[in-house]
Formats: sequence, structure tokens, C-alpha cells
Amino acid sequence: MGAKVQNTLIFSVIVLFVSFSSAASSSQYNTLVVNTLPSSPILSSPESESLTTVSQSTTSLSLHLSHVDAISSFADASPAELFNLRLKRDSLRVESLTTLAAVSSRRNVTRRAPRSAGGFSGAVISGLSQGSGEYFMRLGVGTPATNMYMVLDTGSDVVWLQCAPCKVCYNQSDAIFDPSKSKTFAAVPCGSRLCRRLDDSSECFRQRSKRCLYQVSYGDGSFTVGDLSTETLTFKGARVDHVTVGCGHDNEGLFVGAAGLLGLGRGGLSFPSQTKNRYNGKFSYCLVDRTSSGSASKPPSTIVFGNDAVPKTSVFTPLLTNPKLDTFYYLQLLGISVGGSRVRGVSESQFKLDATGNGGVIIDSGTSVTRLTQSAYVALRDAFRLGAKRLKRAPSYSLFDTCFDLSGMSTVKVPTVVFHFGGGEVSLPASNYLIPVNTQGRFCFAFAGTMGSLSIIGNIQQQGFRVAYDLTGSRVGFLPRAC
Repeated sequence: MGAKVQNTLIFSVIVLFVSFSSAASSSQYNTLVVNTLPSSPILSSPESESLTTVSQSTTSLSLHLSHVDAISSFADASPAELFNLRLKRDSLRVESLTTLAAVSSRRNVTRRAPRSAGGFSGAVISGLSQGSGEYFMRLGVGTPATNMYMVLDTGSDVVWLQCAPCKVCYNQSDAIFDPSKSKTFAAVPCGSRLCRRLDDSSECFRQRSKRCLYQVSYGDGSFTVGDLSTETLTFKGARVDHVTVGCGHDNEGLFVGAAGLLGLGRGGLSFPSQTKNRYNGKFSYCLVDRTSSGSASKPPSTIVFGNDAVPKTSVFTPLLTNPKLDTFYYLQLLGISVGGSRVRGVSESQFKLDATGNGGVIIDSGTSVTRLTQSAYVALRDAFRLGAKRLKRAPSYSLFDTCFDLSGMSTVKVPTVVFHFGGGEVSLPASNYLIPVNTQGRFCFAFAGTMGSLSIIGNIQQQGFRVAYDLTGSRVGFLPRAC
């Protein structure tokens, strides 16, 4: 009898040990499916669709997905060429955001959010070859609606588009919007309450203009200048009236392809803030791999506005407030784990947003590669290299200093990477941090360091997650495999 009990105990211990070992192993490694960059374009032309059809639902709408590569001047470029263009734009994007954050930390920026239910959703288009942004949306402007591609940008506030007559306009995919042909276009008068909500509303007085003048400058040197106005936007049947829109007559910089920009930041003139009463300050997006064509195996990227945009089962982390800059979405990043263990040398103190508006971690839809303060990046990189020491190393590539030769392999085990946020943790799929950079099987660790104090969580790390922004609840949520 005693022997049976002893054998049972030994067996139980073995089962527990095997179970624990299996769980520990699963928390240490992810399986990466080795898919290199394709050697030729795989995207089809976008489908034509009406954005003025009557909506069948007041809470949710969906738009067809098209990939912006198919409508751009680089449509015939190879995926490798597009990837290199993406990295070049990414560096400019990071420079723009860090410049804005640095300038704002030295001045006091205050904006009042307007009070403006239902919801809608739409397609998001990957803008790899379009200049300033990575993802685009098709929407209607004016009455009757003129269909336009607009950059989605969580790193800026003002909604604007190119308008006729143009003093200077860059090339865009659609015709330039002509406000004289819209029944719902209205210029905002100089000195009006709406005009005074601009950071500098005195420009129209200096130029003795009856119309309210706006100017938005970006850190990369791009800018748009024109008349502040109100206009109707249409999202496949969902009409949103009296949206404050910049009607740009002088627009210069890296905005090639899109008609303008749909600002999704936290500031008072952003689209979510303007429509807070209607959509409760809630929106979310889910971004798929940039080469997805919207097939059954790869669902399209989407954006949703309204209560349906925020899944209750998401992992939520509170939004932090920068006293000097209300545009960016700041998160509380406590640390990062690699291979199931917290990385020594990566701590909350490296990501702290101080009282002067310096530092912090933002999440951004327009930045591709996650940037971390240099000391945190080095610690993360070294931990990943140690966990991946069995993989064959490859030369550095562009901004990536940790690359591997995975040629001839179909799958490979790689160390797990987990973000530890205040409120919960987010475990990344392997394809969100080890990415192909060519057609020969070279993969690189998709993080980079920055010499500045601002860290940025980019869209490569966000792919496949429903990223929900709840301005009313002051939180951001992450739900995996939710595209």
C-alpha cells in the first residue's frame, strides 16, 4: 500500500514537473513562421465603392480595404524597395514627433476639447509609399461628397485637406477638393469662438483677413496653411456634420498621395474630440501585415468609432497626461520581459513623463518601428540576443543592429517579448518583433534606440491587436487577434 502511495506521489510530481516545464517553455519562446519579403508586388487595385449609401446601422459601419501601394506612384516598386522607403520615412516621422515634444516641453500648450452617439467603422489603408503616414482611410468630403484618401494620424490633431484654389499643392491621388462646389462648406470668421481655439488665432488679424487662418507645421519641415472651415464628412453612409476642417491652399512636404490628414490625437481639434458627444471619444483600429490584400486568410485593417470600438475584454492601461502637450497618447510602461524574464536595465524610470513634459512613452499609428531610450533599448537588445544565441546572426540592416539569417527554415523558436504596462501586460506575437527585411531570409529585431527622452510604440508592434482609444475613460486597450 505504501509503495502504491509512493509511486502515485512520484507520478504526480513528474506530471507537475512536466506541466510546469511546458508552461515555462511556452512563456520563454514563440514560434515564428519564416515568411520572407515577397519578390514582387502582390497587391491588387482598390475596389470602387460608394461612400454615400445609406447606413443600415447607427452603431457600426465597415468599409472595403484597399492597399495604398496600388494607387501610389510607387505601385510598381518591389516589396523590398517599399520597405526601404518605409524605414526612411520612419526616421523622419520619429524626428517630427520628438521635435514637437521637445518644443512643447518648453512652452505652455492648452486647448479646450469641444462637446459634439452611434458609431461607425471603416477600412484602413496601408500607406507605405505615400509620404507622411502609414495608414489611410477613404471618406467623403462636402455635399455632394467628394471621395478622398486621408492619412490617419494619432500624433496630430487638426483635420485638413488640400483645397482649390491652390497656391502650392503637392500631387494627390484624387482631384483637389473645391469648396465652392460643396453646399455644406462654411468658412470660419476671424475672431470667432472657434477661431480662438487655435494656438495662434491672431494671424488673420495681422493679415487683415475676414476668414480665420490656420497653419500646421510638422517637425520634418512639412506644413499646411489655409482657411479654417466647417464641412460635412461622410463615412460610407454616416454623415458627420460641422467638422472643423483646415482648407489648405499652401501645402508642402511629405504628404504625397493623400488629400490631407484626419487628426486622431487627444487635442481639442482632433476628430475624436470634435465628435465626442456622438461617438463618446472612442475609436480603435486593427492593423494587419502591410502586404495583406484583404484575403480570407488576412482580414483587412479597420478603424471603428463609437462604443463598439472598445472591447471589454481588452487589456487596459491608463492614459497619462502631458501638462505641456495634449496631442500624444502617453502610456505607463513599467518594463519589458524577454524569454519569460524581466529585462534588467529596463525600468519605469527610463520611461517616466516628468512635470515639464519631457520623456514618456507614446503609442503612435504613424511610426513603424518602436523606439526606446538608448539605455533601455541596449538592455532589451542584449537580452534578446542572449535568448536567440542559437540563431545564425546576419549583418545589420539600416537602423536594425540585430539581424539573423533564417534562410532555408520554415519555422523557428524565438524568445518571447512582453510589454508590462500599468494595468496589465501585452505579449507580442513573434512576427511583431522579428521581421523580414529582404527576400533571402534575413530577419531583424524590429526595435531601435533613440538618443532623445521620448519613446514611441510603433505600428509593427501593434499589428494584429485591436488597439482601442477611450478618451472618456482615459485609457488605451489591447486585444490580440482581433482584426
